[in-house]
Amino acid sequence: MLENLERIKQQFHEELSAVNSKGELEKIRVSFLGKKGLVTQELKNLRNLTPEEKKTAGMQVNKLKSDIEEAIVEYQKTLEEKEYLQEIENAERYDFTIPSNRERGTLHPITIVQKQIEDIFKTMGFIIEDGLEIQTEYNNFEAVNIPKNHPARDMQDTYYLDNGQILKTHTSAAQNTIMRKYGAPKKGEPLKVLFPGRCFRNENIDASHENTFFQLEGMMIGDDISISNLIYFMKVLLSEVFERDVKVRLRPGFFPFVEPGFELDINCAICEGSGCPTCKNSGWLELLPCGMIHPNVLSMGGIDPERYTGFAFGLGLTRLAMMKYNIKDIRLFNSGNLKQLKQFTR
Repeated sequence: MLENLERIKQQFHEELSAVNSKGELEKIRVSFLGKKGLVTQELKNLRNLTPEEKKTAGMQVNKLKSDIEEAIVEYQKTLEEKEYLQEIENAERYDFTIPSNRERGTLHPITIVQKQIEDIFKTMGFIIEDGLEIQTEYNNFEAVNIPKNHPARDMQDTYYLDNGQILKTHTSAAQNTIMRKYGAPKKGEPLKVLFPGRCFRNENIDASHENTFFQLEGMMIGDDISISNLIYFMKVLLSEVFERDVKVRLRPGFFPFVEPGFELDINCAICEGSGCPTCKNSGWLELLPCGMIHPNVLSMGGIDPERYTGFAFGLGLTRLAMMKYNIKDIRLFNSGNLKQLKQFTR
């Protein structure tokens, strides 16, 4: 039997040396270690030996089996390395020193404006948060003091989903969640949060209106927060973004979630106030509704309105980008026209 094992070992190495593919290697494995393989057959022949012979021969057969298994594994690694080197050899060659003609991409103008505003408010201690685009009716309406019979809840303004939720119509939908997340101001430091996001309204699309647009909302809550604080932050924001003097007007405005409420309009940069389709010939564009947070909204957010006050503002990022870059038609932002969009830089 020992002579057979030596012969099998020699035969295996002769056949292994001639293997050039994984398929051939698998055939050899089956030929020696398969159910009808040469080594397997020798294991079956052990039953014909005496107990003493079986002990010695069994050790030899198992050692041969183990040696063959290891040799096959190692040879497979060698074949894989050869295949890899062959793929490299046959691969198409590139000259990486040749200058590329591809143009570098740019950020979307709305993204540029958003990041700029975030940087401004970060320096003033604001936290940057995010809000879900799909919201509950409660967060979008009730939590910001918009009752069930308010016109803004009409189907013509809001996209309702089959599951009973909605696409948020304003970034204010995140107010309640954020107030409950951070709680009341800590250690005398006011709560200052900025939360940008995409909003949706079922509106007729024209040069100044889209059904998908971007807003950015800010909120500050603490002891003795007043309208003066609100005006200060708005002045800093606009002067930093436009890097020039901007003509604005502040007029009373009604928003259920603030009291008192204001509407900050910006002089149309397209026509410089003379009137155009973008501003509907008024010379002004509504840019920034704002005001002192309504006590009901603070209460629903878990904050005591008897102790704390705060302001909130909602900035139209899309319209701000139009004014900053002198874009006449809001529809450009969602057009996917790379030739036009790539010209905008910070």
